[in-house]
Amino acid sequence: MTGPPPGAAGTGSVRIGLEIHCQLRLESKLFCSCRADYRGMEPNTNVCPVCLGLPGTLPRVNAGAVRKAVAVALHLGCEVPPRVAFFRKNYFYPDLPKNYQITQLDAYGPTSAGSGGSVEVGGARIGVRRVQLEEDPGRLVYEGASERTAMTLADYNRAGAALVEIVTEPDFDGPARVRAFLSELSDSLRNLGACEPGMEGALRADGNVSTSGGRVEIKNVSSFHDLEKALEYEIARQRTLASRGIGIPEETRHWDERRRITVPARVKERDTDYRYLLESDIPWIELSPEAVESIRGSMPEGVGERRARYLGYGVPGQVASVISSDPRRSALFDAARDGRIDVELANMVATDATGPRAGVSAEHLAQVAGAVLDGKITRAAARVALQESAATGEGLDEIMARKNLGGMEESEVREAVRRAVAQEPEAAEQARASPKAVNYLVGRVMRECGGRADPAAVHEALREELRS
Repeated sequence: MTGPPPGAAGTGSVRIGLEIHCQLRLESKLFCSCRADYRGMEPNTNVCPVCLGLPGTLPRVNAGAVRKAVAVALHLGCEVPPRVAFFRKNYFYPDLPKNYQITQLDAYGPTSAGSGGSVEVGGARIGVRRVQLEEDPGRLVYEGASERTAMTLADYNRAGAALVEIVTEPDFDGPARVRAFLSELSDSLRNLGACEPGMEGALRADGNVSTSGGRVEIKNVSSFHDLEKALEYEIARQRTLASRGIGIPEETRHWDERRRITVPARVKERDTDYRYLLESDIPWIELSPEAVESIRGSMPEGVGERRARYLGYGVPGQVASVISSDPRRSALFDAARDGRIDVELANMVATDATGPRAGVSAEHLAQVAGAVLDGKITRAAARVALQESAATGEGLDEIMARKNLGGMEESEVREAVRRAVAQEPEAAEQARASPKAVNYLVGRVMRECGGRADPAAVHEALREELRS
């Protein structure tokens, strides 16, 4: 047994807060011109004197990072201050080349990118304490087969990459709501163009959990799924300790992915432990109301607003969610829609991966959706048409003629059904005995017809043929 079981004794109220690190999508790092995307590079080749913190170097703030941090803060309902400042967060760790991290802190009133925001998740309001801009540390790589041969190597390619840290209030009442929030946040950050969450390490989250007073931070979690499991474990562990009268120390714990438990790492640091100092090498940055409004005006339509708009077109809820959460799909849908074909078009964009991802034009997608709606081609033929359009750039008429994708006459369908029943006598007998077994014959007919036959027409013809 690796730990307390689900539902372990104790019923203390759950309070969960998050610290989310979002690596901003930029060309260069936060304070130097080294590449922001270090992935795939040889270790310690994407570095310079500035991001290594060598004596005599001076940081220069990436203006694009400030704009994106403000956009994230605005999206989360935060107030943006008239000026922002940077601080040195002092601590020693091998992946921190300067022995301090340049970050933000509301030490002299609100001076981070944003503060005091809130968002709604599943009917609950989640407070956003602050959104702060900071640099990423380097990365530690562990090698060796045993403790005797183990090595810890430091790769500083990532050091200095621009991060936005989102600190929430402890308003989450359970791991499931945390997972839902992170999923929505991931979609929103991608939609803003602030982050590409699918890239390794681009979006990371730590959880702070309390069930009876003591706050425990959980770090070293590699995915949203694992964070949910780590929180579930930690809640059960704390409740078990409380039921036995054992105190819960404030500490940082790591998630052991192999054993599926949290393990002690160190005593939880407080702000005073970091000896914050105002960063004297970076002047305060003025954010005029006009600059903030300019950033707000350049932000794209939000995922939630876009989903509500699609629902207004009559698009089913799940389909609307899929399209609205993906900027590429939503752009294709908006460019192709004309009102009449909206629902059919939305289903194509949401379910046919070749459409939105392989270069099919909005014009050709609209042609295919209209043809399906008018009964000129089947949905199976539509998939073939989209693949061909993406590969060749041809319009629907040319593809239909070349691939013979037009719909089949009723007599052709019935003839194909008769052949299938005659050639598959055992399957025909099973279909007569059990209606569900007819799907095998339907599939056979559809393959023979190359997707040109309407599945509903094939079903009807088979039912009549099997009754005769």
